[in-house]
Amino acid sequence: MDLLLVLTVLTVIIVLLFDYTNGFHDAANIVATVIASRAMSPAQAVAVVGIFEFLGPLLGGTAVANTIGKFVSLGDLTGQVALTTLLAGLLGAIVWNFVTWWKGIPSSSSHALVGGLVGAVWVSAGSDHVVWGLSELFQHGHFTGVTKVLLALVLSPVAGFGVGFIMHRIVLGCLRAAKPSANARLRRSQFITSAGLAFSHGANDAQKSMGILTLALMLGGFIHSFEVPFWVMLACSTALTAGILSGGWRIVRTLGFAIYRVRPIHALDSQLTSAAVIFAASMAGAPVSTTHVVATSIMGIGASEHPRAVRWDKAKEIATTWIITIPSAALMGASFFALQRALLGLG
Repeated sequence: MDLLLVLTVLTVIIVLLFDYTNGFHDAANIVATVIASRAMSPAQAVAVVGIFEFLGPLLGGTAVANTIGKFVSLGDLTGQVALTTLLAGLLGAIVWNFVTWWKGIPSSSSHALVGGLVGAVWVSAGSDHVVWGLSELFQHGHFTGVTKVLLALVLSPVAGFGVGFIMHRIVLGCLRAAKPSANARLRRSQFITSAGLAFSHGANDAQKSMGILTLALMLGGFIHSFEVPFWVMLACSTALTAGILSGGWRIVRTLGFAIYRVRPIHALDSQLTSAAVIFAASMAGAPVSTTHVVATSIMGIGASEHPRAVRWDKAKEIATTWIITIPSAALMGASFFALQRALLGLG
């Protein structure tokens, strides 16, 4: 069988595996506050989230896929080297996802994907094959490539914290005279807000895999332009949803209990904040980390109510993981490419 065909099929499989681990890793981000506030049982949360996670990639457009699929330039490489590079970057991201899941640390799958691909591309073809986007930014004020990706990943936690802070103040003001029975309505409302968060997560995160899978098909010669086929949308939606249904429950404890004591009002505000920030980013074609947004929204909500009750030490631990994710995944991606090059005898 032709090696290029084998590599293309293998890359498609690995992309879908990454998409699965992304859902597996991010399941806790979506359901943590729902479960912590006792608005739903784990089974109910997974059922609601699973449905809307599946719909998000199918109805959320392809703006993020276009951004992710174009921040590395591999068109001038041979198909075998280009696909081997993609494979190495994906494997680096997958390994990092499993490491952080095992440790119960809510790191970013988006950061892992960016790091893994940059590391693999740098070793295989050189730094000039990474679309950094700096010249476009300084000369034309246009955000593209890695600059756009990193800007979105950096600004989204800030937005999560700020919007969460303001959102909680507004909701507290509206419910100042409310009776304790209002908690029951707040819990019921989370069926809607958690569905919105799941939809926005699916619309953003599955598109990252859609972009890489479409790039792989183009490098393998199976499509001639960067247009996401419907079957790619469906496959990535299915893989992400399967990962969500499997659930990375180790991280629920961190997000739901280890940052701030989450009650129904906090859970509702966090879900509203996260859904709004992530969906706005999806419409702008900006890939963001659900982990970052959910975690910082909880911090912002806690800071607006009782700053001393926020467990900032846990926040520092999470932030440290965010900082080391890109270089760690890049090192893994580079290592996987070197190993594959030795096994396949690539020049």
